[in-house]
Amino acid sequence: MATPLKANPNGAYHFLPAIDPYSSGVVADSGWEIVHVALERSLPWNRGLDSARRYLEGIGRSRHCLCGVELRCPEPHSLDGFLAFNTQYHAVLDEWDMLVDGMNPLARTNVSPVERPPSDTVLYGFSYTEPSEARRSTFVVAGGGELRDGGLEEDQIVRLGETSEEAVIEKANCVVQIMSDRLAGLGVDESLLTAIDVYCAHPVHRALAEVVLPTLPAAARVGIHWFYTRPPVRNIEFEMDMRGVARELVVSLR
Repeated sequence: MATPLKANPNGAYHFLPAIDPYSSGVVADSGWEIVHVALERSLPWNRGLDSARRYLEGIGRSRHCLCGVELRCPEPHSLDGFLAFNTQYHAVLDEWDMLVDGMNPLARTNVSPVERPPSDTVLYGFSYTEPSEARRSTFVVAGGGELRDGGLEEDQIVRLGETSEEAVIEKANCVVQIMSDRLAGLGVDESLLTAIDVYCAHPVHRALAEVVLPTLPAAARVGIHWFYTRPPVRNIEFEMDMRGVARELVVSLR
């Protein structure tokens, strides 16, 4: 049974509940839109979140309007390490009173660059809501890797330990299905996508041509952004996130 959308009235968006580290995605309420921000220079994640909060307050938005976070980590975590980091991250959101009935409403992507990784986890970008007269839906789909049933157990990883071209294609099939399910859960159509991101350290040409493009026809229009990165947990090899927004900003934060 599909997970029902949950309202975050303080943030003017709805979210798909998932697990402690993130929701599965967010969609702006009527009369609001989601704006996506890339940082001109990444910042250590906790300082970056403080800076994003000050940025929002400076433009007249509440911290509750923060609805998406993009992180970059030094290397893929063990499962225990990933859970340990998420405990710290979740504690910050709890301290800021960002949780909704104990659930984390923010979408998130956290991946590890292969080249020039940061020395510590950093904030790469974020998304927030603001009042708007736009008639189209705006949304962010959280990052997801090839984990069956959305869990975080190693035995749920598709083709565990394999990185052949065929294995990557099978992993991509799993991830694209997760992305499609999240779009459906948010009640939005893939034709509204404006950005499709793929995170993988292995050759992806066939996976893009045979899996992503046929399943997400919007990719032929907006393209696919491939990041030479690894997903945040060891042995996960293929991750995606997506969004449909009307405004993309690049800002410098301190």
